[in-house]
Parts: sequence; structure tokens; C-alpha cells
Amino acid sequence: MPANTTTLLTASELVAAYSSGEVSPVEATQAALDTIAERDGELKAYSLVDREVALDQAKGSEERWREGNPIGWLDGVPSSIKDMFLTQGWPTMRGSRCIDPDQPWDVDSPVTARMRENGLVLLGKTTTPELGWKAVTDSPLVGVTRNPWDTSCTPGGSSGGSAAAVAAGMGELSVGTDGGGSVRIPASFCGIVGFKPTGGRIPLYPASPFGPLAHAGPMARSVDDVALMLDVLAAPDHRDPNALPPPMSVYREAVRRDPRGLNVAYSDNLGYVDVDPEIARIVLSVVAALSDSGLQIEETDPGFGDPLDAFDVLWSTGAAKWLNTFPEGSAELVDPGLRKVWEQGVTYSAADYLEASAQRAALGIHMGEFHTRYDVLITPTVPVQPFAAGHDVPPGSDFESWPQWARFSYPFNLTQQPAISVPAGFTASGLPVGLQIVGPRHSDDLVLAVAKLVEEIRPWPTTHPAGIKH
Repeated sequence: MPANTTTLLTASELVAAYSSGEVSPVEATQAALDTIAERDGELKAYSLVDREVALDQAKGSEERWREGNPIGWLDGVPSSIKDMFLTQGWPTMRGSRCIDPDQPWDVDSPVTARMRENGLVLLGKTTTPELGWKAVTDSPLVGVTRNPWDTSCTPGGSSGGSAAAVAAGMGELSVGTDGGGSVRIPASFCGIVGFKPTGGRIPLYPASPFGPLAHAGPMARSVDDVALMLDVLAAPDHRDPNALPPPMSVYREAVRRDPRGLNVAYSDNLGYVDVDPEIARIVLSVVAALSDSGLQIEETDPGFGDPLDAFDVLWSTGAAKWLNTFPEGSAELVDPGLRKVWEQGVTYSAADYLEASAQRAALGIHMGEFHTRYDVLITPTVPVQPFAAGHDVPPGSDFESWPQWARFSYPFNLTQQPAISVPAGFTASGLPVGLQIVGPRHSDDLVLAVAKLVEEIRPWPTTHPAGIKH
């Protein structure tokens, strides 16, 4: 197989090619690095690429495959990791000019450690807005990241670098963070799969200042790949006291469960979201196809009001806590929008935080009751189409802050429910649209199975975007 075609494969397909000897991990890694060299100058999906380390890892994987002894289901797959996770030997800058790169970097986060233990090839670190604070990807440190489907548009965020990398063939897999939609939003904007599992399913270290909102999640070009990646990442780690026990089954098998016959709620606006009509039509067409395939679908809203105020308190106080540890003078260096969040966060009291936490708990209880009647909830992932890069909100809109256009995602960070974005179709201008599937806590396997059904009835292009407007 020509090396330049390996970047068109999913991780599952690539591993099958390793097993048959048709492709080697070194060939696949070199192809990914070549694509990075060709495309990332414009996309800015990566903040760090280490060719030497990546090729060394690939050579080790190639030897293991030659001996018939791979160390994991994804051994040798070219991958990336968001620059929010600690990586031994590489600085973790988190998109900030206020972090000193010249310090010891001798600890791996649980995510990084699990990837290394399972033989994944780490190409480098993907870009993030400063501290992952917003749902687009640009920062004072790296600049503006762009969408591979239309480089005038944002890839979304805050895991926009990861989404752009996977969509453009610059590595088959990536891991992002999601505190308010930061895996699902860019997955939708870039036409890939992004999964935020149940809170605590993927251990985190160090603890995020965003507290219960913070999740990590796999990003890939297929649901099978996301399931395989979750098997890697869901292993326990003693450094996270809130981590869940090991899963009872493996996700790579659970994803193949037949979900037909499930009771599904479909809400096109959660009862309060203003949705782009083209997005609504595309998602509704997939829902109709799911109904025809055997899902029992009822159009209904989950029955809660917009929890934006509670989210804002938890989000801004977390940002303020983090930024208060930065060196003196940092206020003049951080993203101006982040500085406003910082300034807002320090105005809230402990009572404000506890009230927001109580609202979060009440929402979780409400959704728990909702899921006694409905196995999963389906919504659009994002109510707006990908918009001009370099802007926090769609130009010309009435939005003042990113959460106002991310209303489908942050409620399910508050509740810590598993939620996935899968491709649903394209707009008339050729931009991807995502569909969100939300399940009750601890139903990660069920959410993946429904996502797999969506993928089967609405196949996605086998090629990745050419980097020009379609």
C-alpha cells in the first residue's frame, strides 16, 4: 500500500494492515509526519511535533508486530495528545505564554501513560486555546487553528487542534479534554467522532481546577476507533481519587451491541436553544433513518431550563483559581477573553459556588429520572455552523460569549453523563454537522452502540478533507 494512502485509514484498518504485513508502523508514522509537514503550516493543529521520538516509537512497534507480539490493540497507531496533558520529555504549555517551558517535564498524565503502555505512537501535542478556556482554538502562544474542511473557519475547541489533526490525516487518533463541549464541538465542526465518557471514566492528573466539569475523551474517524481508545484510557490510576473502578467489559466489543428497540428521546433544541435550520434538518434526517432502523424514538425535551448561570460560576471560578497561581504580570499576557473570565471568577463567593454545585446536582437527578424513561437522548451537537476562524462567537451574531452558542454540550458536563458527537452530514456549503447522543451515567457502552448504528446508516466519507472549501 502506498504510504500516502495510509492516512486515509482508520486506526482499526491500520492495525489490520499491520497484522497482515501490508503496512508497517514506520510507514504509517512517516506518512502522518509527511502530512503534518505538508498541511500544518496552515492548519496549526500541532503545537509540538517530535519526528525523532515518533519514528523511534514506530520502529519499536514494527519490531513487535514482526515478532507477532504487539502490546495493545492500537500498537503503532500514529496519535496525538492535547497540550493540556503532562507528557514526560515535552513541555505542557497549555496554550499560554505565562508557563515556563524551561523546567523539568518528567511526569506523564494518566492519559499519556496509558497510551505509551499500549504502544501508540505519539507524534506530538495538539494546540489548545489558553488553558482550554473556550470553544474555539486560538491562543497568544500558537495563533489561530483552522478547520481542514474550510480553512477560513474555526475547527471549534478547545480540542480543536486534535480534531483538525485527525480530520486532516495528521494521525489517526487524538485525546482531548472536555469541560463544556471541548471534545464534541470540534468533532462536530471537523466531521469526526468525539466522545466525552462518564465523569471519572478516564483518570485525570493533576486534578483540573474546573472540577466536576472536566473530562478527557478520545477523538477518531470512526466509532470503533473511539471504543478501542477508551479501552486504553479507562484503566485506573491511583493519582485520581475520583476515578471509577475498571470497566466490567471491553468497549471494543460493547460497541457492537444491537441497540434496536431502545427507547430514544429526540430533542431538536432542549426547549430553549435557537438552532440553525439547516443543522436541524440534517439531524432530523438521521433521526428519521434511526427510527426506520428500529429505534423507538419520541420527540420530547428533557424538561430543564438553561443551566448557563451555574456553568458560568463553576467555569469562571475554576479559571480564576488556576490563573491566580500564575506569575505576577500574567494578566497582561493572557488571552483578553480569558482575563475577563478570571476577573469575573474572583467576584464569586463560596456561597455562589455551593449554590451552583447544588444546581448541578439537581440537574443530574433530573436527568437520572429522565433516563428511567428513555435509554438515550439525541440532539444536534452544536446549534451553529462552523464560523470564521479567529472569533470567539459567530461574527454578526448576538452572542457575547462562547457558552451561548454551546448550549447543547455544557449541560452534560454538569451532569457528568456520557455524550458523543458523530457525523450527521454536510451543509450546502460543504461543512460537517454533528449529532449528539447522551446516555445516563455509566452507560458509555450504550452510547457507543447507538453511535455505531448512526455510523452504519449514515456512512461518512472515507477520505479526509483536502483543505479547500468544498
